[in-house]
Amino acid sequence: MKNMEGKVAVVTGGASGIGLASVEAMLSAGARVVVVDYNEAALQLVHDKYGNQVIPLIVNLLDPESCSSMVPQVLEKAGRLDILHANAGLYVGGDLVDSESDAIDRMLHLNINVVMKNVRDVLPHMIERGSGDIIVTSSLAAHYPTPWEPVYASSKWAIDCFVQTTRRQVFKHGIRVGSISPGPVITSLLADWPAEKLQEAKDSGSLLDVSEVAEVIMFMLTRPRGMTIRDVVMLPTNFDL
Repeated sequence: MKNMEGKVAVVTGGASGIGLASVEAMLSAGARVVVVDYNEAALQLVHDKYGNQVIPLIVNLLDPESCSSMVPQVLEKAGRLDILHANAGLYVGGDLVDSESDAIDRMLHLNINVVMKNVRDVLPHMIERGSGDIIVTSSLAAHYPTPWEPVYASSKWAIDCFVQTTRRQVFKHGIRVGSISPGPVITSLLADWPAEKLQEAKDSGSLLDVSEVAEVIMFMLTRPRGMTIRDVVMLPTNFDL
């Protein structure tokens, strides 16, 4: 069903994982998608597969100048912006005492600061048009103090608060803001999980597939304009914190 025909979406971290699944779902629904990523080779693969419906955009979100150029480039290349899926993120797991300071800084910057900046930068355009959708990839960790990932979980608790407070500021402009909080998903972000925890989850079928997350994102985006799906927490039925 082409229920996104004529719309332009932007997905950060869109060349792999949940981001790529989101891109593919939106393309199937008829949207043009600006795929934002720092991995040029991965972006090229997406463009080669889907053609001109995909607009690849190389951005290093951790670089302030490159990050601030994202929305102006999107508007220049696509002419409008209907949907922002702020998906790019990093993961730091394990005991806090073993975490490196640089890794903590990078993760907090990408998971919190960059999301705030990206949302701030799209708002003037959406406010002027009186419409827009913003979805942030959060995590089940935003809703439970997971003891094996205190740094990561803290970043998602912060961004969950950001989503809820920003929504209250901008709904009067016709802008919907929501977050999707998956439990463990089969992506590269799980590379830092404790080996025994990851193996246990795999053996018990306690992992989600990225396509399942994308399906819920599409549900959120295609509700009638008078309805906002603010938070979705989704987890494998077999998963037990």
